[in-house]
Amino acid sequence: MKNEEKLAMPDQYPELLREVKSCIRSSRSRAMLAANKELVQMYGEIGRLIVERQRDKGWGSSIVERLASDIQSEFPGIKGFSQQNIWHMRSFYLAWAGGTENLPQVVGESVPEYLPQVVGEIPWGHNLLLLSKLKKSSERIWYAHKTVENGWSRAVLTAQIESNLYGREGQAITNFEKTLPSPQSDLARQTLKDPYIFDFLTLPERAVERDLENALIDNITQFLLELGVGFAFLGRQRQIEVEGEDFYIDLLFYHIPLRSYVVIDLKMEKFKPEHAGKMNFYLAAIDAQLRGKGDAPSIGIILCKEKKRMIVEYALSATNRPVGVAEWTLTHKLPEHLRSELPNPREIEDAMRRKIEEAAD
Repeated sequence: MKNEEKLAMPDQYPELLREVKSCIRSSRSRAMLAANKELVQMYGEIGRLIVERQRDKGWGSSIVERLASDIQSEFPGIKGFSQQNIWHMRSFYLAWAGGTENLPQVVGESVPEYLPQVVGEIPWGHNLLLLSKLKKSSERIWYAHKTVENGWSRAVLTAQIESNLYGREGQAITNFEKTLPSPQSDLARQTLKDPYIFDFLTLPERAVERDLENALIDNITQFLLELGVGFAFLGRQRQIEVEGEDFYIDLLFYHIPLRSYVVIDLKMEKFKPEHAGKMNFYLAAIDAQLRGKGDAPSIGIILCKEKKRMIVEYALSATNRPVGVAEWTLTHKLPEHLRSELPNPREIEDAMRRKIEEAAD
């Protein structure tokens, strides 16, 4: 009988089932988000209570040890109230209460004034990671927003911080402002970064462009993570035919938020003006042969070993297609101010020679 009733369901029943499932999932997500926000706010409030007592009444560090013990006695088995985590609550309050005075922030009615709204939208472990790795409130808020937008795990958030995504995003040289309408030009510019860090690759000493391409494809998951959210990989060495001649695109992607095909050209050398001309040709062919009605203009990214800004800007000024140029590297580049403080190879060699001479005397 039950099987007969199941078979007799209206044709629209599967649609009803999908909507109910979606409703349940959405409700669960909202409940989890609300619970997380409440937890983060509670931890911040506990941190405030401790800081105020220590400041106003001169209480010492022993208060934290006693508090952890008494909470465990009152609420046996409760998690999150170890001595270490209570110290984290104190640090959390101090970090945000003292570091957001000049920052624009959206504050909800139930959110303490010192706490940016987005902080309550990421897990406590993510918050502790931001506190331990970043000193500036503006950077912590930026990474918190990115975490919410992209659903980053702690491991991914760690990798993005260590690769200085904050300092790299939107730094590629482009001609988007004159080749793309606003606001797509701004979104496209923020999609690119400079440099791209391929520290997940190991290349032979005399690697050629095909070696780089092969290595990126072999590590496509890490490559997509470095490119950023929204890139869908369509193929390598994509053939395009123009008047009976074959041409091959290194890597072809589709960027879903931009609704654009993205052509990536890999270079094992510094940028040359002719690279822009070649990319302009590729984009014209892709727009003619693949671009559909709902697609925005295709975008080109030239990844090279090094570049000179004026040469890139002159080359892109002569192109009528949207192109960005960025460097790629296998390691994190040392900041310029630190690089200048390090001795060069000649200085190291001279120092070693002096030590040998001193030892001989």
